[in-house]
Amino acid sequence: MVSVLTKIFGSHNLQLAEDVVQDTLLAAMNSWKIKGLPDDPSAWLFTAAKNKAIDVIRREQRHREFAANSSYLLKSEYTLSPAVNELMNKDAIADDQLRMIFTCCHPSLAFESQVALVLKTLCGFSITEIARAFITSKDTIEKRLYRARQQFREEKIAFEIPQEKELEQRMDSVLTAIYLLFNEGYNSTSHEELIRKDLIEESLRLGELLTQHPATKQPKVFALLALICFNSARSDARLDKSGNILLLKDQDRTLWNKSLIERGHYFIEQSARGELSTYHLEAAIAYEHITAGDYTHTNWKHILHYYDLLYQLRPTPIVALNRSVVVGELYGPSEGIKVIENIPGIESLSGYYLLHAILGEMHLQLQNKEKAAIYFSKAIQLTPSGTEKKLLTEKLVNL
Repeated sequence: MVSVLTKIFGSHNLQLAEDVVQDTLLAAMNSWKIKGLPDDPSAWLFTAAKNKAIDVIRREQRHREFAANSSYLLKSEYTLSPAVNELMNKDAIADDQLRMIFTCCHPSLAFESQVALVLKTLCGFSITEIARAFITSKDTIEKRLYRARQQFREEKIAFEIPQEKELEQRMDSVLTAIYLLFNEGYNSTSHEELIRKDLIEESLRLGELLTQHPATKQPKVFALLALICFNSARSDARLDKSGNILLLKDQDRTLWNKSLIERGHYFIEQSARGELSTYHLEAAIAYEHITAGDYTHTNWKHILHYYDLLYQLRPTPIVALNRSVVVGELYGPSEGIKVIENIPGIESLSGYYLLHAILGEMHLQLQNKEKAAIYFSKAIQLTPSGTEKKLLTEKLVNL
């Protein structure tokens, strides 16, 4: 609905489109709790949004400019309703969403603002969820979104899928947004459930949307989809019946989703052309885990090789931290700790719970119980996830 209304109102009126959608959802809540769920909730929402859009245009048409290519049709009472009906054609929704993704990722916006906009407008992320995805504050995200909407208004950024060179410039932001959406579904930071399958399915849907357009049907898109499939295939085995986290070595591999693994194989085959991307390497790491018969037969040497290549392409503390876990598996926890201590910029992860959880686990393996307890306690303070707090608390109690 945000995408379709932005096409009608123009990207400079993005806030107006979001307000109409919010009003529509509130109307649905009030109506449906009294009358019950309609036969076609999606159609109900689009009809309600269309009627609200027409009311807004009538009220605002004298002192607000709408989308340039349809503004003249919206100014006349004779053409207003037919024009809105045509613009809200359900057959065009997929294209409208693609346009919305690339509009949000306009190069005049800062990269972080681009991704935050996609997560907010297309994926329904809350400010809190976006802040946690970026490991930053809610205030920072609100400022980024405000500045982005302000730029939309001032620069009147076109609602379009860009051409060739400019499209390629925006692809990285688009894929990052989809990747963060998957991460939030795979390991939710602000929800009572650790795994949010709705967000995982949404990340797959948006990724497959890119494969349906000739300009965006690129190898790295397929690699990202393979990564999502391989990792999400393990979802049903990651929690026990009581909702407690099961680590990879404790998971029942017969519960892994064979259909998703097959889809992952298809996507990885489709990705095998063009230049190597970070998504190819992360998909390769996930592939090694998903194809190992059991935990003891995991090919850690292959995985370390992929992490070495990944760090060359993306030399971040997070990648280096994940690599340290593999070093610990291959050469022991002492070596893993040394790698962590020598990560450039490791201080930037001081507020990241996983750093402390990993150090706690490594010290536990070395029987350094006092240090392990300190790190587990810190990780418990930092993680927002109740499920992870429970796992870490159990480790602390067992000490």
